[in-house]
Amino acid sequence: MLDQVLLAIHILVVGYWFGSELVINSTYRYVSYARGMPFAERDRLMDHVMNADQHVRYALVLQMGLGLTLAARLGYLSGGETLAWTAALGATAWMFLVEATHRLRKELIGKDLAGIDRLIRYAAIAALVTTALAALTGSFDLQGWLVWKFIAYAGVISCGLSIRFFIMDFYRAWVEIAKNGSTDANEAVIQKTYVGATAVLVGLWVFIAIIVVLSVWKPA
Repeated sequence: MLDQVLLAIHILVVGYWFGSELVINSTYRYVSYARGMPFAERDRLMDHVMNADQHVRYALVLQMGLGLTLAARLGYLSGGETLAWTAALGATAWMFLVEATHRLRKELIGKDLAGIDRLIRYAAIAALVTTALAALTGSFDLQGWLVWKFIAYAGVISCGLSIRFFIMDFYRAWVEIAKNGSTDANEAVIQKTYVGATAVLVGLWVFIAIIVVLSVWKPA
């Protein structure tokens, strides 16, 4: 029964993730092209974008934790209950870090927490790709569909990190606008970051679509 509940949540999180992305991207676009709006109001909307972005971060952590827990419980990964509990507890700790990073993002410690979060994501990418490559070379036992699912999930995390770098460029221009007012150059940067982040977002959803197909089809 527990496995069925976890699987249902695992599926629901995909919808939760997609819906959150649509809200974020739509509002982000509105802010990026709202040059005539008073900056204080525009800034409040952008703060809403960053609050909504938390749901995407929750979804990523939930999907990884649930996926590894289910894979261990269903016998797709060796480790059984030990791995399942490790994945569940690890995802819980990561979720607390994500929340603390967001709440303290305007404090000095927030930057340190954000750095730790990025390191975890880089480590997750490395672990997923290394495991997949080990399976492809025959040194690790993993079903074929899971190998490519691991690679696709590493792609999802990579896209998420790439979007963060666009957001960092956005905020450099945003600070200039807050201090000195809107200029053509800064507005061009704002709009460029939106276009770039949206392009990466499309790639992210291609990877998620691949993951969904692999999970349903389970090719050898």
